[in-house]
Amino acid sequence: MAESKAKALQKELSYEYPHIAKVSPDQIEKAAEFANGYKNFLNKSKTEREVVKEVTSLLEANGYTVFDPKKSYKPGDKIYKVNRKKAVLASTIGTEPITEGIRINGAHIDSPRLDLRPNPMYEKSETAYFKTHYYGGIKKYQWATMPLSMHGVIFKKDGSFVEINVGENEEDPVFYISDLLPHLSKKQDKRTLEEGIKGEELNIFLGTLPFDNSDDIKDSVKLKTLEILNQMYGITERDFARAEIEFVPATKARDVGFDRSLLAGYGHDDRVCAYPAIIAEVEAKSPKYTTLTILADKEEIGSVGNTGLHSHFVYDYIEYLSQCFGADVKEVCEKSACLSSDVNAAFDPTFPDVYEPNNSAYLNKGCVLTKYTGARGKSGSSDASAEFMNKVIYIMDEHNVHWQTGELGAIDAGGGGTIAQYVAMMNIDVVDLGVPVISMHSPYEVISKLDLYNTYLAFKAFYE
Repeated sequence: MAESKAKALQKELSYEYPHIAKVSPDQIEKAAEFANGYKNFLNKSKTEREVVKEVTSLLEANGYTVFDPKKSYKPGDKIYKVNRKKAVLASTIGTEPITEGIRINGAHIDSPRLDLRPNPMYEKSETAYFKTHYYGGIKKYQWATMPLSMHGVIFKKDGSFVEINVGENEEDPVFYISDLLPHLSKKQDKRTLEEGIKGEELNIFLGTLPFDNSDDIKDSVKLKTLEILNQMYGITERDFARAEIEFVPATKARDVGFDRSLLAGYGHDDRVCAYPAIIAEVEAKSPKYTTLTILADKEEIGSVGNTGLHSHFVYDYIEYLSQCFGADVKEVCEKSACLSSDVNAAFDPTFPDVYEPNNSAYLNKGCVLTKYTGARGKSGSSDASAEFMNKVIYIMDEHNVHWQTGELGAIDAGGGGTIAQYVAMMNIDVVDLGVPVISMHSPYEVISKLDLYNTYLAFKAFYE
């Protein structure tokens, strides 16, 4: 039977983003293979310092050298710069003059977590604890009754430092925050979900054994814990004032579901964009435009500080790079283009009320192009222009990348921001593009391997 005119017209004029596995089944195996590399990266890189360390090794293994603004560079040269061991920039020099602009891909490598306070140790009821301060937007109750690992660096009085990583190996101890048993939580149950566990209750168990059996030692359990730390690392309690210690889930990234199509892990926001970004950078051999891959810190608390995008370290790098070629940084920025590589919320069928279905991102439908973020009338967003949206969409369509559009929930349901607004402040065209995430900012987030793979394809296409 001939197709009706209405159906033919609907097919021609309407559009729905397809499930990738239905239209590109050949990507299933490719996505699974790419995700294996990402899982390994995620398990080894649970803090921004660890990401920088891992990425630096990768860059150097692929011929990158430390950027020197006094040197001359030619097409194909690969350079990088580390900012205070917590952010990294990498570039491949393009064949076009830098005055034609550069292609920028900016992700962040910090994730929600628990930080130690400057004076963290105390003893109560013969139990030693660490006091924490949560970092980024978390649901505090999600961090209780789960295994935690301790990561970071402690400087000592003599200027030396020790790196800490406890809880990741099977033989390591883990750390723990308690919650009330349901038999005794009648009063707690009346709290709002937001205050089910309060910030001052995010206290981490350290030990319960006393230093010795004498009764004249105050805080004997705390002293025993300090003795263990001193034996392990040569530190004292005062050294915590010179420390940067983070507690993160002591879990490994794992496949989800019988079909293994999903991937759960800590830190998808935003390492799920940082990993494909740096892989696309490494694989860029002779790009037309000079690339700049940014892995920045502090996005989860507003991109503040000198390792966040609100500082000048990226602009300064572009200016130094411009000077290497005798170019004006203002001209370079004006002609440049950037993908702010950050995640978006994937539609969750269990909680549909906070989403607008027609303007949400979905699992397995590709990377999500987010024209604007923000909240309350797009506040805190750069809002990409139609011209730039057209440019990015053309690149993805030309390279057969599966993509979709999405907003961060229904209007006035909440909102959030990315680094895009800080890139736009440099007079650079920018739009957000990344991976849809289920349970964002939780200790164990979920993404689709197909979406991850197409985000990688989008980054490669953008650099090519």
